[in-house]
Amino acid sequence: MKIIHTADLHLGQIIYQNYDRTDEHRHFFNQLEKWCKEEKPDALVVSGDVFDIQQPSATVKKAFTDYFVNLHHECPDMYIVITAGNHDSASRIQADNAVWKLANTYLVGVPPAVDSLESIDGWQDRFIVKLKSGYIVALPYMSGERRRIIQSILDRVAADNTSGLPVVMMGHQAVTGLDVTGHDFEIGHLKTLDSESFGSGFDYLALGHIHKPQTIGHQEDAMKETVSYPSPVVRYSGSALHVSCDEAYPHTVSVVEIERHHGEVSIRQLRIDELRHFYVLPTDDTSFTSAKDALSAMNEFVGKSERGYIRFRFDQATDLPANFSQIVYDALLSYNDEWRYNPKMLWTGQSDDEKVTEEHTFEVAELQQMTDPMEFIERTIDKYPGLNLDEVRQAFEEVKAEIERLQEEKQTKEENKNKKS
Repeated sequence: MKIIHTADLHLGQIIYQNYDRTDEHRHFFNQLEKWCKEEKPDALVVSGDVFDIQQPSATVKKAFTDYFVNLHHECPDMYIVITAGNHDSASRIQADNAVWKLANTYLVGVPPAVDSLESIDGWQDRFIVKLKSGYIVALPYMSGERRRIIQSILDRVAADNTSGLPVVMMGHQAVTGLDVTGHDFEIGHLKTLDSESFGSGFDYLALGHIHKPQTIGHQEDAMKETVSYPSPVVRYSGSALHVSCDEAYPHTVSVVEIERHHGEVSIRQLRIDELRHFYVLPTDDTSFTSAKDALSAMNEFVGKSERGYIRFRFDQATDLPANFSQIVYDALLSYNDEWRYNPKMLWTGQSDDEKVTEEHTFEVAELQQMTDPMEFIERTIDKYPGLNLDEVRQAFEEVKAEIERLQEEKQTKEENKNKKS
């Protein structure tokens, strides 16, 4: 079985609240199409965060359709399996599944219900895509651990897999042992699941959510072009684009070949050519000490290259004019968005007691994904001195329990009403 594994497309992303990335995504899909035609995989799997926000514009949705319809036209025998991530609307991804199946494409947005095990209607089959060469268990983003539910799906596959075909499972979660380089959260603040939470019976777990390409348990091999491990293997393909300038590492898609169930898993990374690279000025790891020097260096740098994103590194003692960012924006206007600016400076030379506390800002999409109010409070805890987090958590749990009780009462009343009628 041979698959191409990618994830975290973030279609529709507006980076630094100012720049549309449509041409960068188009550049990525041109490469993906080329690789699919050359590699001829049995399936292309996209493990979540297809869109950057839950309600993408009509233009972004059309781009999604155009990209994947074109991939199907160019590779009609290739299965395409797409699952929802935490940035996606599960119901919106799921809604068009029946239509997309006509193009050999499977969209899975809504996860199995928490009471799925009580059902005997074959619900597991909704998450299984059977190929001639193997099986794909397509799991979208799920909040919390659901090992018994996942294992039930894998057991369903095992019962059917009498020929010992490879089993690939898709997921969109953070697992223990990962490297979060480039993300704005720390390991201690990130809720992770043990890989054992995904059950047993898969050969390759195709993960999304973390943007750095990596195989769990083999971090030393993260940038190796070709590796091979015994099954089972748990891997992040990484994101399609550098979603922020902090992702200062190569981005790739993974070509995965599995000879048989419980057999060897071979992984080959294909390096993505980013349309716009991220640069920090000065490029020699020193720091600017004046706005004049920074602007002069920037003008010289952008004049020698075609396009990219730039960010400045300043010594903490530098006195910048209040309109410095506007001066930069104005200077880059003539490049028609080929050169773009990240206004968040890097400051050097600060001691721990001298550092200026930065205001924590959130992108709109980031706030949209915060379904748990405790996440916002924990990430802005410095604004609430003396706050007892345990008491706040308990209060939210009590409110949650009360809401669930009221919903159950409402449901019971409606059922009784229906019985009487």
